[in-house]
Amino acid sequence: MTSPATPATAVIGAGPVGLAAAAHLLERGITPIILEAGPSAGAAVAEWGHVRLFSPWRYDVDAAAARLLTSHGWTAPDPDALPTGAELVETYLEPLAAAPEIARHLRLGARVVAVTREGADKTRTLGRGRRPYLLRVRTADGEYEDITAEAVIDASGTWGHSNPLGAHGLAAPGETADAPWRTGPLPDVLGRDRDRFAARRTLVLGMGHSAANTLLALAELAETAPRTEVLWAIRGGSPRRLYGGGVSDALPARGALGTRLKELVDTGRIELTTRIGIERFDTAPDGSVAVVGRAGDEAVKLDVHNVVGATGFRPDLEMLREVRLELDATVEAPARIASLIDPNFHSCGTVPPHGEKDLAHPDEGFYLAGMKSYGRAPTFLLATGYEQVRSIAAALAGDREAADGVELDLPETGVCSTDLAAEADAPRGLSTGVLHGRSGEPIELTPAGDGCCGSGN
Repeated sequence: MTSPATPATAVIGAGPVGLAAAAHLLERGITPIILEAGPSAGAAVAEWGHVRLFSPWRYDVDAAAARLLTSHGWTAPDPDALPTGAELVETYLEPLAAAPEIARHLRLGARVVAVTREGADKTRTLGRGRRPYLLRVRTADGEYEDITAEAVIDASGTWGHSNPLGAHGLAAPGETADAPWRTGPLPDVLGRDRDRFAARRTLVLGMGHSAANTLLALAELAETAPRTEVLWAIRGGSPRRLYGGGVSDALPARGALGTRLKELVDTGRIELTTRIGIERFDTAPDGSVAVVGRAGDEAVKLDVHNVVGATGFRPDLEMLREVRLELDATVEAPARIASLIDPNFHSCGTVPPHGEKDLAHPDEGFYLAGMKSYGRAPTFLLATGYEQVRSIAAALAGDREAADGVELDLPETGVCSTDLAAEADAPRGLSTGVLHGRSGEPIELTPAGDGCCGSGN
């Protein structure tokens, strides 16, 4: 495949932020090449389609994307409603991907495995800025293609790259991706995956909103499926942060989530272990597992049928080894925004707005955007990613004033999604499924937890 005759920008990922980037580029007269690893736009979001977002539609739709959709007769959803992941895909991402302006530039089943400068490795400096980017792509049939572009926006998210379950940031012995007891980070407990959890003993690891939603779903399942047991383990000493602000929370659904979770722990319907450090997983012949480690100074051994690892995500940086990046050593995000998104100090809604200047790297014209730009920080909101790509598109078009005019209006507290408590006073079971906070890329979603809305390329 050859590049278009006019300068093109490669967009990696056709999730919410990747498609928004394409819409902004088109408005600026720049041709996008959109490369999505999955079989459809929003493929990663579809995997947690049963989850309801905390943020309402007003924060989930990009302005340029809305303008493009409206030109084709699209009717915007209720701005105050909370969509599920499936609704985000069906109502917004699929129509956007199908718009002729986007569709003609979208390639599905195209996984980017490496990005570099054409004809130069990372060490070569002379003439580097004049060389286009080369993206090596693996297609759905296993073949490889090289595609060139003048600039690259990597909005591939962090979905599919989970943090380890073991202590020290490392996978514990016995922790393998194909372990029979291991589930995905956002199982559909009350729907598709019900039989796996009913009348079984399940351990949920993590202290983000992904973990919280799964715990709430398991507790609800236990009310109708006898012998269903719910265990929860966290590395910290207290889940107080996850419980949140209750009725004073700026996002009511988030406050209801924490309030209900605390009640379930206090009444013993969820068994909580704090300060856990997992040393190994011993898989039994029947597919169950003994989780062995320490809780503070005490040895622990938890025998369970399932382990839900909701320990958050980290970016895939291997594909970018030949790109000159300036990343923070701790958060693995662009250095200029690392202090703005550090989960030790910020929640989603307290992250200051930031744009192209904050996202630039030593290799000019390369950008991380969306959930992947947050590295290991789970404080991402879709609206943040939309503002990022608006600014980047303006800069690529030479409109410095628009690129630097970064503004963003967000709720003071924020995570990306919720589930069983769509309204603070809603009865249980009204929502479509269970949760994830995420992007990201998604999308864990809060400190030490999840991510949101990544495209999953």
